[in-house]
Parts: sequence; C-alpha cells; structure tokens
Amino acid sequence: MARAFKILVGGPFNSGKTTFIRSISEIEVVSTERSTISSGEVSSTTVAMDFGRITLRDGDVLHLYGTPGQQRFDFMWEILSEGMLGYVVLVNGTDPATFVEAGKIIEAFERMSGAPFVVGLTRADRRDCMRPEAVRDLVFGRSDIDVVSCDARKVNDVKNVLLALLERVLERAADVEEAEAG
Repeated sequence: MARAFKILVGGPFNSGKTTFIRSISEIEVVSTERSTISSGEVSSTTVAMDFGRITLRDGDVLHLYGTPGQQRFDFMWEILSEGMLGYVVLVNGTDPATFVEAGKIIEAFERMSGAPFVVGLTRADRRDCMRPEAVRDLVFGRSDIDVVSCDARKVNDVKNVLLALLERVLERAADVEEAEAG
C-alpha cells in the first residue's frame, strides 16, 4: 500500500520555494501567491502555502508544502510543519543579506520539530553564488548542515536536494533503530 510523506520547503522571501516545487511537481501546483511591491519592483509572494506532489517508483508519494517566506506569515510554519518527514530551507546564494533570516528559519523549525533538513542553495547557476561549503561554514557555522547547490528551475537539481534530504531521513531512522536496539 502506498504511503504519503510530507516535506516542507521553506526559506526567506524570494529564495525560490514556489519555483522549486513547480519544477518537480507532477500536478499543477496549488499556490497562494499574491502580488507585492518590494523596493519599487512588482513581484509575488506566497501568503499561505504552495502544494505539489511527486509519486516515487514504489508508489509512495511525497507531498511538498511550500511555506510563506515573509515573516508576517510565519504562523503558517507551525501549521504546515505538523507531521512532516523533513524539510528543505532554500537560501538565495547571491543574496548574503538573507542568510541570517535563513538561520532563523532553521532555528524556528528545529524548535517545532526534530525532523531532518537540508539547505538548498539557489541561484547556483550564477557566478556570484557563494559555494555551499562557504555558506555552511561561514554563514551557519555548523558542520552538521548539508548545503546543496541548486537551480530551482531544473528538475535534476531539485531531485538532488530532495535526495540529500531523504538520505538524512534514512540516517535519522537508522540512528533511532540503533538506539532502540541498544
């Protein structure tokens, strides 16, 4: 019987969450984007969530929930994090000003859940994108964080981020199993 697993995709405003989910979802993404004006530019922002789905080879399903990136909508994080298998925090690798905010998002999710996570470093196709190792070591200062480069528009890059997360999930499951046996 097929199982469904919830994966959250979070990150600061304009980090690529909606694009990430749209790139890989097998269904049309359910989105709650609304127009916004930031620094004189018109763009869009997610106000509640995005939803996409992926069916795996064995029939299991990943439900991808994109969280709002603006802090005024952070009440949705706790609602969406209920029952999650793990989460991805996207951060724009060309915008160091958002790294502190990404760190705060990780801290918030760690308080809500002990679920494993990875950081997806978006805009990896650009020359001015920081390297994953530099972001992990200099920005987050934690060697236990996996930072995976990705272009959120490319399905293979999105797959690589999700596979890194699923590896973390399997590691966590093995650790729990070992602790229960020991």
